[in-house]
Amino acid sequence: MTVTLRVSQYRTLLKGVLFFLLIGFFSQSSFAQEIEARAYSNAPIGMNFITGGIAQAKSGSYKLTTEAISLTHVFDVFGQSGRLTLVLPYAELSGTGRTGAQGLNASAEGLSDPLIKASVNLYGAPALSLSEFQSYQQDLIIGASLAASIPWGEYNSNQMLNVGANRSLIQPGIGLSQAIGPWRLELAGMATIYTSNNSFMGNNTLSQNPVYSTEAHGIYYFPNTAWISADATYFTGGQTYINGMPLGGAQENWRFGSTFSYPIDKQNSIRLSGSTGVYSRTNNSYDMLGISWQFRWGGNP
Repeated sequence: MTVTLRVSQYRTLLKGVLFFLLIGFFSQSSFAQEIEARAYSNAPIGMNFITGGIAQAKSGSYKLTTEAISLTHVFDVFGQSGRLTLVLPYAELSGTGRTGAQGLNASAEGLSDPLIKASVNLYGAPALSLSEFQSYQQDLIIGASLAASIPWGEYNSNQMLNVGANRSLIQPGIGLSQAIGPWRLELAGMATIYTSNNSFMGNNTLSQNPVYSTEAHGIYYFPNTAWISADATYFTGGQTYINGMPLGGAQENWRFGSTFSYPIDKQNSIRLSGSTGVYSRTNNSYDMLGISWQFRWGGNP
C-alpha cells in the first residue's frame, strides 16, 4: 500500500514520527556505544573480544528489547593501537499509543541494523604485545573513530515503527582520556549523519539533519581491575523532514548513566549499564538498562 501524506496530516503525525526516530535510535544505538566509557582505552595488539548481552529501552508504553553479539579485534595502526568492531543486533518492539485521534501500535521483531566501527588511537596508546602491555601506564590518550550502520534490519514500509531504520548512519568522532591515579577522565564528541528513508509510510521521504553530541565520563578502577563509571551525554540538532517539510524543531537532550564492569577471571567479565533522559526538548526521552558478558582471548606474546 502506498500512502502520500497531505499537509493536514503532518501535525497529527509529528508525535508518531518522533517515536519512529526514537525507535530507530534505540536499534542503531543499543550495543553500538551510545554512551560508552573507555572508547579509546589501550589494549594488547592481537587481542579479541566477543560480547553478548541484552538491553531494554522504554519510552512511555513503548519498549524495545535488543539482544546483540559484538566482536572486536585490536590491531596495530602505525605504532598505535586501533580497534575494529562489528555489532549484530536482534530486537523485539512492542507498545501502544496515539497521535491525536489516530492509534499508533508497535509490534515488530527481527534483525536490527548491523553496525561496524573502526577506532584509532592517535597519541598515548602505543601498539604493545601482551607481555609489553603488563608494564604500560596510561597518561593522555587521544583517538578518533568512524562508525556506520548497514540498513539490513527488518522494515515494513506500511507501518511507522520498525526494528530496522531503512537508512544508514555515519558517525565520525574524536575523544581523549586522561589518567589520574585510579581515575580516568574522558571527553568525546561525535556527529551522526543520516541518509534518507525513501519508503516511510509508503513512498514518503523521511530525512534528518545531523545530530551533534558530546559525552563525558569519570571512571574509577578498583585494585582487581573492576571499574565503575559515571556518564553524561548531550545531543543537539537532528531537525526532521517529511517530503521536505520540517517537523517540530531541532532536538536537545541530556542523558546520565553509569556502567559497572566486574572481572570473573582473566578472560571473562560481566557488565551492567543504565542510562536515563533528564531533559528532552522534543519529548523523546527514554530509559535504558543492559547486561552483557565479555570473553577475551589472543594477544601477541
